[in-house]
Amino acid sequence: MTGATTDATTGRGNSARTASVTRQQTPEAPQEAKAPKSPRSEGTSASGAPRLTGEDLTLAYDRRTVSEGLTVAVPDKSFTVVVGPNACGKSTLLRALSRMLRPAAGSVLLDGADIGGMPAKKLARTLGLLPQSSVAPDGITVADLVARGRYPHQSLLRQWSREDERVVRESMEATGVEDLESRFVDELSGGQRQRVWIAMALAQQTPLLLLDEPTTYLDIAHQIEVLDLCARLHEEEGRTLVAVLHDLNHAARYATHLIAMCGGEVVAEGAPGDVVTARLVEEVFGMPCRVIEDPESGTPLVVPAARSRARAARGT
Repeated sequence: MTGATTDATTGRGNSARTASVTRQQTPEAPQEAKAPKSPRSEGTSASGAPRLTGEDLTLAYDRRTVSEGLTVAVPDKSFTVVVGPNACGKSTLLRALSRMLRPAAGSVLLDGADIGGMPAKKLARTLGLLPQSSVAPDGITVADLVARGRYPHQSLLRQWSREDERVVRESMEATGVEDLESRFVDELSGGQRQRVWIAMALAQQTPLLLLDEPTTYLDIAHQIEVLDLCARLHEEEGRTLVAVLHDLNHAARYATHLIAMCGGEVVAEGAPGDVVTARLVEEVFGMPCRVIEDPESGTPLVVPAARSRARAARGT
Protein backbone atom coordinates (compact mmCIF):
# COMPACT_ATOMS: atom_id res chain seq x y z
CA MET A 1 0.00 0.00 0.00
CA THR A 2 1.04 3.60 -0.55
CA GLY A 3 -0.08 6.97 0.61
CA ALA A 4 -1.48 7.60 4.07
CA THR A 5 -1.35 4.01 5.22
CA THR A 6 1.76 2.72 6.94
CA ASP A 7 3.83 -0.30 5.96
CA ALA A 8 2.03 -2.18 8.73
CA THR A 9 -0.35 -3.88 6.32
CA THR A 10 2.47 -5.26 4.21
CA GLY A 11 4.53 -6.55 7.10
CA ARG A 12 7.44 -4.19 6.35
CA GLY A 13 8.91 -1.48 8.50
CA ASN A 14 9.59 -1.96 12.19
CA SER A 15 9.98 -5.73 11.92
CA ALA A 16 12.35 -5.96 14.89
CA ARG A 17 9.69 -4.61 17.19
CA THR A 18 7.56 -7.20 19.02
CA ALA A 19 4.76 -5.54 20.94
CA SER A 20 4.89 -6.69 24.52
CA VAL A 21 1.99 -4.73 25.90
CA THR A 22 1.20 -6.01 29.38
CA ARG A 23 -2.20 -5.55 30.99
CA GLN A 24 -2.27 -3.52 34.17
CA GLN A 25 -4.42 -4.45 37.13
CA THR A 26 -6.94 -1.71 37.87
CA PRO A 27 -9.05 -2.24 40.98
CA GLU A 28 -11.09 0.91 40.38
CA ALA A 29 -14.39 0.86 38.52
CA PRO A 30 -13.86 0.78 34.74
CA GLN A 31 -13.90 4.15 33.00
CA GLU A 32 -14.74 5.06 29.45
CA ALA A 33 -11.77 4.22 27.25
CA LYS A 34 -10.12 7.23 25.69
CA ALA A 35 -8.28 7.27 22.40
CA PRO A 36 -4.64 8.39 22.40
CA LYS A 37 -4.31 12.09 21.76
CA SER A 38 -2.99 13.28 18.44
CA PRO A 39 0.20 15.30 18.71
CA ARG A 40 0.15 18.87 17.39
CA SER A 41 0.99 18.59 13.72
CA GLU A 42 2.93 20.83 11.42
CA GLY A 43 0.90 22.97 9.06
CA THR A 44 -2.28 23.13 11.15
CA SER A 45 -4.55 25.71 9.60
CA ALA A 46 -4.73 28.72 11.90
CA SER A 47 -7.45 30.31 9.81
CA GLY A 48 -9.75 27.30 9.89
CA ALA A 49 -9.46 26.97 6.11
CA PRO A 50 -9.74 23.40 4.77
CA ARG A 51 -6.45 21.53 5.08
CA LEU A 52 -7.54 18.72 2.75
CA THR A 53 -9.04 19.48 -0.66
CA GLY A 54 -9.53 17.82 -4.02
CA GLU A 55 -9.55 20.16 -7.00
CA ASP A 56 -11.08 19.37 -10.40
CA LEU A 57 -10.47 15.65 -9.96
CA THR A 58 -10.93 12.98 -12.60
CA LEU A 59 -10.95 9.60 -10.89
CA ALA A 60 -10.82 6.42 -12.90
CA TYR A 61 -9.92 2.74 -12.81
CA ASP A 62 -8.19 1.81 -16.06
CA ARG A 63 -10.60 3.12 -18.71
CA ARG A 64 -13.65 3.40 -16.45
CA THR A 65 -14.16 6.95 -15.23
CA VAL A 66 -15.91 7.24 -11.88
CA SER A 67 -15.81 11.00 -11.35
CA GLU A 68 -14.91 13.94 -13.56
CA GLY A 69 -14.40 17.58 -12.56
CA LEU A 70 -14.95 16.68 -8.90
CA THR A 71 -14.03 19.34 -6.33
CA VAL A 72 -14.33 18.79 -2.57
CA ALA A 73 -13.08 20.62 0.51
CA VAL A 74 -13.06 18.94 3.92
CA PRO A 75 -13.82 21.54 6.61
CA ASP A 76 -11.00 21.65 9.14
CA LYS A 77 -11.78 19.98 12.49
CA SER A 78 -15.05 18.58 11.14
CA PHE A 79 -16.56 15.12 11.26
CA THR A 80 -17.38 14.85 7.58
CA VAL A 81 -19.41 11.87 6.37
CA VAL A 82 -19.82 10.90 2.71
CA VAL A 83 -23.05 9.13 1.79
CA GLY A 84 -24.63 7.89 -1.42
CA PRO A 85 -25.84 4.77 -3.21
CA ASN A 86 -23.58 1.87 -4.10
CA ALA A 87 -20.99 2.58 -6.83
CA CYS A 88 -21.50 6.36 -6.66
CA GLY A 89 -17.81 7.08 -6.04
CA LYS A 90 -17.66 7.47 -2.23
CA SER A 91 -14.81 5.05 -1.60
CA THR A 92 -13.05 6.15 -4.79
CA LEU A 93 -13.03 9.72 -3.48
CA LEU A 94 -11.59 8.56 -0.15
CA ARG A 95 -8.89 6.57 -1.93
CA ALA A 96 -7.90 9.66 -3.89
CA LEU A 97 -7.81 11.86 -0.78
CA SER A 98 -5.45 9.36 0.88
CA ARG A 99 -3.16 8.86 -2.15
CA MET A 100 -4.28 5.27 -2.58
CA LEU A 101 -5.55 6.25 -6.04
CA ARG A 102 -3.73 8.69 -8.29
CA PRO A 103 -6.16 11.11 -10.00
CA ALA A 104 -6.18 10.95 -13.78
CA ALA A 105 -6.48 14.74 -13.63
CA GLY A 106 -6.63 17.38 -10.92
CA SER A 107 -4.87 17.54 -7.55
CA VAL A 108 -5.38 16.54 -3.93
CA LEU A 109 -3.87 19.19 -1.66
CA LEU A 110 -2.89 18.90 1.99
CA ASP A 111 -1.98 22.23 3.59
CA GLY A 112 -1.65 23.63 0.08
CA ALA A 113 0.81 21.00 -1.17
CA ASP A 114 0.05 18.22 -3.65
CA ILE A 115 0.10 14.95 -1.68
CA GLY A 116 1.49 13.16 -4.73
CA GLY A 117 4.93 14.62 -4.04
CA MET A 118 5.02 14.16 -0.26
CA PRO A 119 7.34 11.62 1.39
CA ALA A 120 5.30 8.64 2.58
CA LYS A 121 6.24 8.91 6.25
CA LYS A 122 5.54 12.64 6.38
CA LEU A 123 2.10 12.09 4.87
CA ALA A 124 1.41 9.16 7.21
CA ARG A 125 2.15 11.32 10.26
CA THR A 126 -0.59 13.73 9.20
CA LEU A 127 -3.17 11.66 7.32
CA GLY A 128 -4.35 8.22 8.42
CA LEU A 129 -6.56 5.80 6.52
CA LEU A 130 -8.71 2.84 7.48
CA PRO A 131 -9.40 1.14 4.12
CA GLN A 132 -12.60 -0.71 3.29
CA SER A 133 -10.79 -4.05 3.32
CA SER A 134 -7.42 -4.78 4.88
CA VAL A 135 -5.30 -7.93 4.92
CA ALA A 136 -3.03 -8.60 7.89
CA PRO A 137 0.33 -10.35 7.50
CA ASP A 138 0.14 -14.08 8.28
CA GLY A 139 0.77 -15.05 11.89
CA ILE A 140 0.65 -11.55 13.35
CA THR A 141 -0.87 -10.90 16.77
CA VAL A 142 -3.29 -8.13 17.63
CA ALA A 143 -0.71 -6.23 19.71
CA ASP A 144 1.88 -6.43 16.93
CA LEU A 145 -0.54 -5.19 14.29
CA VAL A 146 -1.70 -2.24 16.39
CA ALA A 147 1.95 -1.43 17.17
CA ARG A 148 2.66 -1.06 13.46
CA GLY A 149 0.54 2.06 13.50
CA ARG A 150 3.57 3.65 15.16
CA TYR A 151 5.78 2.99 12.11
CA PRO A 152 5.56 6.56 10.69
CA HIS A 153 6.97 7.86 13.97
CA GLN A 154 10.05 5.60 13.92
CA SER A 155 13.46 6.54 12.54
CA LEU A 156 17.12 5.66 12.95
CA LEU A 157 17.29 8.19 15.78
CA ARG A 158 13.95 7.34 17.32
CA GLN A 159 13.30 3.72 18.12
CA TRP A 160 10.47 2.12 20.11
CA SER A 161 9.74 4.01 23.33
CA ARG A 162 7.50 4.01 26.36
CA GLU A 163 5.42 6.63 24.58
CA ASP A 164 4.80 4.20 21.72
CA GLU A 165 3.87 1.53 24.27
CA ARG A 166 1.40 3.90 25.92
CA VAL A 167 -0.22 4.89 22.61
CA VAL A 168 -0.65 1.25 21.58
CA ARG A 169 -2.20 0.40 24.95
CA GLU A 170 -4.63 3.33 24.81
CA SER A 171 -5.58 2.52 21.21
CA MET A 172 -6.47 -1.05 22.12
CA GLU A 173 -8.41 0.05 25.19
CA ALA A 174 -10.34 2.65 23.19
CA THR A 175 -11.51 0.01 20.71
CA GLY A 176 -12.06 -2.74 23.27
CA VAL A 177 -9.47 -5.19 21.93
CA GLU A 178 -6.98 -5.18 24.82
CA ASP A 179 -8.13 -8.67 25.87
CA LEU A 180 -7.29 -9.93 22.37
CA GLU A 181 -3.71 -8.63 22.28
CA SER A 182 -2.05 -12.06 22.19
CA ARG A 183 -4.51 -13.56 19.70
CA PHE A 184 -3.63 -14.01 16.03
CA VAL A 185 -5.52 -11.56 13.85
CA ASP A 186 -6.50 -14.21 11.29
CA GLU A 187 -8.40 -16.22 13.93
CA LEU A 188 -10.66 -13.33 14.96
CA SER A 189 -14.22 -12.67 13.84
CA GLY A 190 -14.87 -10.03 11.22
CA GLY A 191 -16.07 -7.54 13.83
CA GLN A 192 -13.06 -8.13 16.06
CA ARG A 193 -10.67 -7.68 13.15
CA GLN A 194 -12.34 -4.42 12.19
CA ARG A 195 -11.84 -3.04 15.70
CA VAL A 196 -8.17 -4.10 15.61
CA TRP A 197 -7.65 -2.19 12.35
CA ILE A 198 -9.32 0.85 13.88
CA ALA A 199 -6.96 0.55 16.86
CA MET A 200 -3.99 0.54 14.48
CA ALA A 201 -5.32 3.68 12.77
CA LEU A 202 -5.67 5.35 16.17
CA ALA A 203 -2.11 4.38 17.10
CA GLN A 204 -0.92 6.30 14.05
CA GLN A 205 -2.05 9.48 15.90
CA THR A 206 -2.82 11.60 12.87
CA PRO A 207 -4.78 14.88 13.07
CA LEU A 208 -6.69 13.82 9.93
CA LEU A 209 -8.26 10.38 9.77
CA LEU A 210 -10.11 8.85 6.81
CA LEU A 211 -12.36 5.84 7.45
CA ASP A 212 -13.93 3.83 4.65
CA GLU A 213 -17.02 2.11 6.06
CA PRO A 214 -15.60 1.72 9.59
CA THR A 215 -18.72 -0.06 10.86
CA THR A 216 -18.45 -2.93 8.35
CA TYR A 217 -18.84 -6.37 10.00
CA LEU A 218 -19.86 -4.83 13.34
CA ASP A 219 -23.07 -5.57 15.20
CA ILE A 220 -25.27 -2.62 16.12
CA ALA A 221 -23.76 -2.16 19.60
CA HIS A 222 -20.20 -2.08 18.27
CA GLN A 223 -21.25 0.22 15.40
CA ILE A 224 -22.42 2.78 17.94
CA GLU A 225 -19.28 2.29 20.04
CA VAL A 226 -17.05 2.98 17.03
CA LEU A 227 -19.03 6.03 15.95
CA ASP A 228 -19.08 7.35 19.53
CA LEU A 229 -15.30 6.94 19.56
CA CYS A 230 -15.06 8.89 16.29
CA ALA A 231 -17.23 11.61 17.78
CA ARG A 232 -14.92 11.85 20.81
CA LEU A 233 -11.86 12.13 18.56
CA HIS A 234 -13.56 15.02 16.81
CA GLU A 235 -15.13 16.80 19.77
CA GLU A 236 -12.47 16.34 22.47
CA GLU A 237 -9.27 16.30 20.43
CA GLY A 238 -10.21 18.44 17.44
CA ARG A 239 -9.25 15.80 14.89
CA THR A 240 -10.64 16.07 11.37
CA LEU A 241 -12.45 12.89 10.37
CA VAL A 242 -13.81 11.84 7.00
CA ALA A 243 -15.89 8.66 6.92
CA VAL A 244 -17.86 6.79 4.30
CA LEU A 245 -21.07 5.39 5.81
CA HIS A 246 -23.99 3.53 4.31
CA ASP A 247 -26.42 4.15 7.16
CA LEU A 248 -28.05 7.53 6.56
CA ASN A 249 -29.32 7.79 10.11
CA HIS A 250 -25.88 7.16 11.56
CA ALA A 251 -24.46 9.74 9.17
CA ALA A 252 -27.07 12.33 10.14
CA ARG A 253 -26.56 11.70 13.85
CA TYR A 254 -22.76 11.88 13.94
CA ALA A 255 -21.65 14.14 11.08
CA THR A 256 -21.03 17.84 11.43
CA HIS A 257 -20.67 18.09 7.64
CA LEU A 258 -22.42 15.79 5.18
CA ILE A 259 -21.48 15.18 1.55
CA ALA A 260 -24.08 13.39 -0.60
CA MET A 261 -22.82 11.81 -3.83
CA CYS A 262 -24.60 10.30 -6.79
CA GLY A 263 -23.19 9.25 -10.15
CA GLY A 264 -19.67 10.36 -9.22
CA GLU A 265 -20.79 13.89 -8.36
CA VAL A 266 -21.42 15.83 -5.17
CA VAL A 267 -25.12 16.63 -5.28
CA ALA A 268 -25.45 18.26 -1.86
CA GLU A 269 -23.31 19.12 1.14
CA GLY A 270 -23.65 20.98 4.41
CA ALA A 271 -25.09 20.40 7.85
CA PRO A 272 -27.13 17.15 8.12
CA GLY A 273 -30.28 19.12 8.93
CA ASP A 274 -29.95 20.97 5.62
CA VAL A 275 -28.94 17.98 3.48
CA VAL A 276 -31.10 15.09 4.68
CA THR A 277 -34.56 15.77 3.25
CA ALA A 278 -37.20 13.41 1.92
CA ARG A 279 -36.76 14.87 -1.54
CA LEU A 280 -32.98 14.34 -1.59
CA VAL A 281 -33.24 10.79 -0.24
CA GLU A 282 -35.71 9.86 -2.96
CA GLU A 283 -33.68 11.56 -5.69
CA VAL A 284 -30.36 10.03 -4.63
CA PHE A 285 -31.42 6.62 -3.32
CA GLY A 286 -34.75 6.17 -5.11
CA MET A 287 -36.45 5.53 -1.77
CA PRO A 288 -39.69 7.27 -0.73
CA CYS A 289 -39.48 8.20 2.92
CA ARG A 290 -40.34 10.59 5.69
CA VAL A 291 -37.68 12.56 7.55
CA ILE A 292 -38.53 13.22 11.18
CA GLU A 293 -36.58 14.41 14.20
CA ASP A 294 -34.58 11.74 16.00
CA PRO A 295 -36.06 11.71 19.53
CA GLU A 296 -32.63 10.99 21.04
CA SER A 297 -30.32 13.33 19.14
CA GLY A 298 -32.63 15.85 17.47
CA THR A 299 -30.96 15.08 14.12
CA PRO A 300 -32.79 14.00 10.95
CA LEU A 301 -34.17 10.45 11.06
CA VAL A 302 -35.07 8.76 7.78
CA VAL A 303 -38.13 6.53 7.97
CA PRO A 304 -38.64 4.48 4.77
CA ALA A 305 -42.16 4.54 3.38
CA ALA A 306 -44.31 1.49 4.04
CA ARG A 307 -44.29 -0.99 1.19
CA SER A 308 -47.78 -0.04 -0.01
CA ARG A 309 -46.96 3.68 -0.04
CA ALA A 310 -43.61 3.07 -1.73
CA ARG A 311 -45.30 1.04 -4.47
CA ALA A 312 -47.94 3.74 -4.92
CA ALA A 313 -45.23 6.40 -5.20
CA ARG A 314 -43.55 4.37 -7.94
CA GLY A 315 -46.87 3.81 -9.70
CA THR A 316 -46.66 0.01 -9.46
